[in-house]
Amino acid sequence: MRPDPAFVAYPGRRLFVLAVLSLLTLALLGRALGLVLVDGEFLLTQGDARALRTVAVPTHRGMILDRNGEPLAASTAVESVWVNPKELVTARERWAELARALGMSAKHLEQLLSGRLNREFVYLRRHLEPGRAEQVKDLGIAGVYLQREYRRYYPTGEVTGHVVGFTDVDDVGQEGIELAYDHWLRGTAGAKRVIRDGRGRIVEDVESIKAPQPGRDLYLSIDRRLQYLAYRELKAAVKEHRARGGSVVMLDARTGEVLAMVNQPAYNPNNTADRVGARFRNRAVTDVFEPGSTVKPFTVAAGLEAGTIRPDTIIDTSPGTLKVGRLTVRDVHNCGVVDVGGVIRKSSNVGATKIALSMPAQALWRVFHGVGFGQPTGGDFPGEVFGILTDPKRWGEVHRATLSYGYGLNVTALQLARSYLAFASDGFLPPVTVLRRDGVDRGQPVLSAPSVRHVRRMLESVADEGGTGTKARAVGYRVGGKTGTAKKTADGHYASNRYLALFSGLAPVSAPRLVMVATIDEPSGDAYYGGQVAAPVFGRIVGEALRILGVPPDDTGAVPQRLALHSDALAARTPPAGGGL
Repeated sequence: MRPDPAFVAYPGRRLFVLAVLSLLTLALLGRALGLVLVDGEFLLTQGDARALRTVAVPTHRGMILDRNGEPLAASTAVESVWVNPKELVTARERWAELARALGMSAKHLEQLLSGRLNREFVYLRRHLEPGRAEQVKDLGIAGVYLQREYRRYYPTGEVTGHVVGFTDVDDVGQEGIELAYDHWLRGTAGAKRVIRDGRGRIVEDVESIKAPQPGRDLYLSIDRRLQYLAYRELKAAVKEHRARGGSVVMLDARTGEVLAMVNQPAYNPNNTADRVGARFRNRAVTDVFEPGSTVKPFTVAAGLEAGTIRPDTIIDTSPGTLKVGRLTVRDVHNCGVVDVGGVIRKSSNVGATKIALSMPAQALWRVFHGVGFGQPTGGDFPGEVFGILTDPKRWGEVHRATLSYGYGLNVTALQLARSYLAFASDGFLPPVTVLRRDGVDRGQPVLSAPSVRHVRRMLESVADEGGTGTKARAVGYRVGGKTGTAKKTADGHYASNRYLALFSGLAPVSAPRLVMVATIDEPSGDAYYGGQVAAPVFGRIVGEALRILGVPPDDTGAVPQRLALHSDALAARTPPAGGGL
């Protein structure tokens, strides 16, 4: 090959070109050295800043446990799928494949992303099952990412659903204990700095900014064994009597702790589709009712406290009706001549009315108010209703009469159960709690011990032969309580065929350990009295619960003898002149 004549003719041109190239090379080398040696640290910082991100480090809520440490709510790690639509749009041909892995239709995926293609973050599925999350990850589609989160799991399902409640998809408490103690259970997310690559993947953890703080565990007073027992028996009773619903509340007579609280219908907090408002409402604390004859023991206690009656006072309830103003008070049967205990044992409205009218209105109100009617229980339940107990200055004779046998006031099942704590603890009323309590809180004295002991013996007679609550008996244990059958209202009037059956009581009578209320709402069929419908629920639950707790039996088998002696003593007495009601 012959050399270019121009370079041969003009050797200076060649030198010039070589000199320019050499200078350019030196300039590039100098710039490179400058970038590395002088500006290297600055450029590295700027590069990292463009890829450096601060991300949250998720943490889990505290566990909810029963009094014995059995889990009622726990958090499990799950994956949520989110996408960067700007990236995902480049892989549109794989959208159908992604939809199948997520368990949704391609049309649904299109709808989720419609109008959001200019965003950088969109959730596709929260709390995905581990298998599906792995399938999505294996697809390797650009713009699709997994994010670690925590999902709440409830091992006991609907057995404790009304007490424990549930959280939403962001793990924030929505109902029950999850809501009431959300501040205690909720953890604090941490934060860290990471470097992401161009596809948004974390390639390096740079530093921890704040360590995550898990939520604190919470011990409830609930005993999971007793909770299941109450749930099983209540559900069976509601089904047997084709009832609209029902509630059971069981308290520790010594501490006021809630050992069991169940409602029907129930719901499963693990199933979001089951969270229907009418079903997840905790009826034991949100629904009020007129308690009917279950308040007659308090009417008697008020009379004993006021000194207008004594335990052996004779009351003539014949002929089973009593005119009070415009009201005619009626008994189911003519109870005839009874003592004060007979008013409770036979559930005489006439007898209760005569006792109430024998004392000032303030005396009756003082007892009703003292045992907690119309007031919060202190249990810290979301949505708790306080019920209604009106000012005694507004009471006329008619109102006082109806109050004596449980109409004209509203209570919740929890309030009614708490009120019976006074009969179980010699007149003291401990505050109710759903948290495990260490030690005993006797509360405030609301009734004198002698009056309480008299009434407690009367409550025991309700389960004896001739009483209205014989079906409340528990094998091996002496029980006491009171039946109630309250008419319900419809369109502003009392309906003739809608009832609430109740039984409220305590056991064992010799040294009360449990207080319990059972309500059956609108039982169908011929059986609707509290003694027929609610009393058996009480007996089955309390008897088994006392055995579970290891409480020694106290029934010596002397019930027939005790009842016979009581009947003989009553038959030997006649109402003295001016000595009866």
